[in-house]
Amino acid sequence: MRQLLDEYGESHQNSLNKTIHWVCVPTIFLTIVGLLFCIKLPFQITPTLQLNVRIMAMIAAMVYYFYLSKPLSIGMLLFTVFCLVVCNFIEKKLSTPLWFIYVVLFVAAWIGQFYGHKVEGKKPSFLKDLQFLLIGPAWLMSFIYTRFGIGY
Repeated sequence: MRQLLDEYGESHQNSLNKTIHWVCVPTIFLTIVGLLFCIKLPFQITPTLQLNVRIMAMIAAMVYYFYLSKPLSIGMLLFTVFCLVVCNFIEKKLSTPLWFIYVVLFVAAWIGQFYGHKVEGKKPSFLKDLQFLLIGPAWLMSFIYTRFGIGY
């Protein structure tokens, strides 16, 4: 995990780019959870919980994080649960189609990301290796862990 976080951090040295990432990376993660949330499958897990693609994707992501770092996987699981709570709230409270909200936020966040990398003068890490799409959120989580003295 440390090697991946360091490699990701190489293209994230500029303070403006880092600030943009603190806003845009969690937003992108939330919107992906939200878009996957919209893809319902014809299976009921419980009377109130329908299986959807987000559950399967989030399980896969958590397995990946757990493989890389057990402590960081706990933080990522908590953030994922937070995203799911937000998605449930948005679905219940807003009349605008969910997919539209998530697409608008997703596009805006990626515009921010690419602007940050333009300021940085380096290409986004995921252009080199797609796994960095999952490392970005863990990179931010590692700063939170460091702030609270939690090893990972």
